[in-house]
Amino acid sequence: MCDPSEDGIACLWMRGGTSKGAYFLKSDLPQIAAKRDDMLLRIMGSPDPRQIDGIGGADPLTSKVAILSPSSRPDADVDYLFLQVFVDQALVSDAQGCGNILAGVGPAAIERGLVPAQSPETVVRIHMLNTGEVAEARIATPGGRVTYCGAARIDGVPSNHAAIPLMFANIAGSMCGALLPTGNTVDVIDGVACTCIDNGMPCVIMRASDFGLTGAESRDQLDADTSLKRQLEAIRVKAGPMMNLGDVTEKSVPKMTLVSPPTSGGTVNTRSFIPHRCHATIGVFAAVSVATACTLEGSPAASLAALPADGRFRIEHPTGAAEVLIERDDFGTVTSAGTLRTARKLFDGRVFPRM
Repeated sequence: MCDPSEDGIACLWMRGGTSKGAYFLKSDLPQIAAKRDDMLLRIMGSPDPRQIDGIGGADPLTSKVAILSPSSRPDADVDYLFLQVFVDQALVSDAQGCGNILAGVGPAAIERGLVPAQSPETVVRIHMLNTGEVAEARIATPGGRVTYCGAARIDGVPSNHAAIPLMFANIAGSMCGALLPTGNTVDVIDGVACTCIDNGMPCVIMRASDFGLTGAESRDQLDADTSLKRQLEAIRVKAGPMMNLGDVTEKSVPKMTLVSPPTSGGTVNTRSFIPHRCHATIGVFAAVSVATACTLEGSPAASLAALPADGRFRIEHPTGAAEVLIERDDFGTVTSAGTLRTARKLFDGRVFPRM
């Protein structure tokens, strides 16, 4: 019997923020998770460091999947499941969300007819299945059609596109159950001061100087530092149970983030690991968690941060900075957060999994 995937599977390949991924309708994929994941591995070309026999780009940032379906709750327009397809392992993980790929969900939902377009703008409420929260995206749709052209620019992307503002509420403890799942602003793990935080993305935030680093090291330098990576992984594995994540040996969370003083007029400088390779930029939700940590007195991030007066936090990373909008109450507690991203449709067609 022929494999139905021999006829190809409808696929939108999109850049979302500083990542790229394949966007599918849930109805076009196998409904049993194990069969779906097997197909996605074959589509991306994993496991293989080059992903040469698939559409993946041999990097965690370009081996991502968004699965869209009609909303399962009344306060949202579309359900979004994010899946990280590992490059060199036969592993597909739903253990985290992705705010960069999220940037493409609104346009993709409109392109696929899940959400009717308005003019000149369409608000898309996105139920993020990985965490259970709802994000609101504003998509430029002049004349009732998605446009990707505009004047917005984000660091890590070389050209201008239509702005996609994303706003999040009630994301504290998205995976860990609490903003500070250990109950502490600072925990000392293996002699290193850490903030274990989850405001949309579980992160362990540490001073780069505690590892003998300036924080200005390049991505390649850090990826080649096997001693550093062993230290970070040892801390990560211990932090997992402390953050209510259990055994994280085979999980992509928590993210390990090194912070240092800002170098380009931002709030704080970062080097983020996802979790075993240094990120070329920083994930949207990780940036939100870092920005939130900057507001926590006594934390490693707060000790280095230059807090903005207007609530616009610029989280520096290897190729620029991610802008995070933070709203706080009269007591200084973060109540909501947002960011500005862009997205672009790269191709719309059919993808053929490896047989």
